[in-house]
Amino acid sequence: MSSSGFVEIEGNPPPEGARVRWLDGAEGRRLRMCVAPALNPSTPRGTVIVCPGRTEFIEKYFETARELQEMGFAILILDWPGQGLSSRLLPDARKGHIDRFSTFMNALKKALDEMQDELPRPLVSLAHSMGGAIALAAITKKLIEVNAAAFSAPMWGLKSRFMGMKYLAWSMKTLGQGNKFAMKPGPRGSFEENIVTHDRGRWDIQEALIEASPDLELGPITWSWLGASLDVIDAFAKPTALAHVNCPVLIATAGEEELVDNDSHHRISRHLTNVERIYLPNARHEILMETDDIRDQFWAAFKRLLERASI
Repeated sequence: MSSSGFVEIEGNPPPEGARVRWLDGAEGRRLRMCVAPALNPSTPRGTVIVCPGRTEFIEKYFETARELQEMGFAILILDWPGQGLSSRLLPDARKGHIDRFSTFMNALKKALDEMQDELPRPLVSLAHSMGGAIALAAITKKLIEVNAAAFSAPMWGLKSRFMGMKYLAWSMKTLGQGNKFAMKPGPRGSFEENIVTHDRGRWDIQEALIEASPDLELGPITWSWLGASLDVIDAFAKPTALAHVNCPVLIATAGEEELVDNDSHHRISRHLTNVERIYLPNARHEILMETDDIRDQFWAAFKRLLERASI
C-alpha cells in the first residue's frame, strides 16, 4: 500500500485529489473511506456516495469515481465493516461476515454525519449489489437522506434462495455456528470461469489489486451473513417499507444475472413513485465493471436520473 493509504497499481489511478479518511467504530474497529473533491471545488455539482457490493473495495471503483468527477461531483466511497481495508470482524479475515445489516447501515450513517460539512449537496447514492440492500434499507429507515438513488444489480433478493434457507441460517446461528463458512472456500476463479463481467481488462485490474494487497481479498459468506441478508431482504417486502423513498430512483438489471434475484427489482419498483428501470440483456452482475458499451447504457440512464432530480 502506498503512502496515500490506497493500493495503487498501474492503469488504475485514484480520482484527482482523493485521500483516505478513517473513522473509529465500535470495539476499536476502523472504517476506511475515500473522499475526493469535485474537479472544480468552487462549483461542485454535489456528492455521489458509492456503496460497493460484497467482497468489493474502494480501489475497484477508482474508474467510476474519476467518471463521476468528470460529471462535476465530489465522491465518497466506503470500505464496509469487514471488507477492504476496514477492520475485519472475525479473526479469520477471509470470512464474509456480518452480525446484522444495521452494522453496515450505521457505518454509512456515521460516515455521512462525520463528513456532513465537507460533502457538497445534493447527495446521490450509487449502490451495487449488497450495497444496494444497505443503501435502500438506510433510506427506508430514514437513517440517510439523498436527492437521487441509483442501483446497479441491487441485492434485493438472492437467486439461490430456497424454501427454508432463512430457518437453516437461524438454526446454524442458534447452534453457535454463525461464524462458520456457509460454503466451502476454494481457490480464486479465472476470468474464463467468472460470472460477473465480460470485460477482461477490468477483471484484471481487480485481480492485480488483490495481488498487490492480499488483505483486500474476502472469501465466502458465513451463516450469520446469510441470515442477516435474508432479514434485510424480507424487510423490503413489508407494505409500508418503501413509504419514505421519495427521491428519483434508477434500477439497472443485468440480463445474465447469476447472483441476485431480478424479480425482486420488479417487485420493489412497483412501490416507488419516481423510478426508471433499465434492463441490460448482455450484462453480467457487475454492471459498472462491464464492457464499455454496457457501461455507456448505465451512464446514460444515470444522467437521466440526475435530470429527473434536477441535479
